[in-house]
Amino acid sequence: MTAVIGMTWKELLRKKVLLMTVLMTVLFLIVFWFIARTIGASEVDTSSPSAQLVEQYAHGAALLTLGFFFGSFILAFLVIFSSFSSISGEAETGIMQSMLTRPIPRWKWYMGRWLGYMLFGIVYALILYVSIIVIADIHANVPRSIAVHIQSYLLFALTVPILVTLSLLGSTSFSAIGNGVFMTMLYGAGWLGGMVEKVTSTLQMDPEVLKTLYNITGLISLIMPVDAIQRKMLALLLGLQDLAGMLDMSGSMTAGFGLGEIPSASFIVYAAIYTLLLLAWGIRRFYKRDF
Repeated sequence: MTAVIGMTWKELLRKKVLLMTVLMTVLFLIVFWFIARTIGASEVDTSSPSAQLVEQYAHGAALLTLGFFFGSFILAFLVIFSSFSSISGEAETGIMQSMLTRPIPRWKWYMGRWLGYMLFGIVYALILYVSIIVIADIHANVPRSIAVHIQSYLLFALTVPILVTLSLLGSTSFSAIGNGVFMTMLYGAGWLGGMVEKVTSTLQMDPEVLKTLYNITGLISLIMPVDAIQRKMLALLLGLQDLAGMLDMSGSMTAGFGLGEIPSASFIVYAAIYTLLLLAWGIRRFYKRDF
């Protein structure tokens, strides 16, 4: 299994998708730096200490929300487009047939691939997380609790095993191109469902219409929980639940931060169980597939 993990890392380092991701990350961080400097240099209301504190908090919250919004897209791009052809693509080129003749159980090969992509994505998620936090901290006030950052990073990185698991599972059923399209549409559906939920949380709509929309977005979140986990991560990082008693966290405030409805801790447990079940399903399908 260790050899498969190492092989996966070597392939990732040679793929153009990694180079594209690095270039996207550098460009994003440069733009984010100038945006953060502009927001940080804006005037703060000094009429009262409380107003100054709230405005500084709003600047930091806006920067972190913007940074992780685009950071999550970069991370998803790396994970999806590096793993979508890991099984079907290698089967089409004949690599899989030569690999499976070696004395290695199929589940070890599958787990080696899964761990290789996941560990690589988690390391890249750490680089992204630290970069966004450092830039935001230079130009605005951000949380400095180590415990909060550890929990937030773990939630940010949780999207990696979910995307890798879905991508590998899709690769056991679809062709390389088909799986790439499938994963892109699935991720886009999750993002769209989250965006609809964020927008509807600020609008005055009929309760029945809202209930229908929330049912639809809830179903999408169950299938693709990445966007919901992102909202949970930002809520934890910004301490929105702790501020609920001091500030009006309903309506425009949370909408301005791009959060909408914040998932509960039970949803995170669901996401972890969901990932494990899909992983087991993917191994089972890989065992039954002929190459």
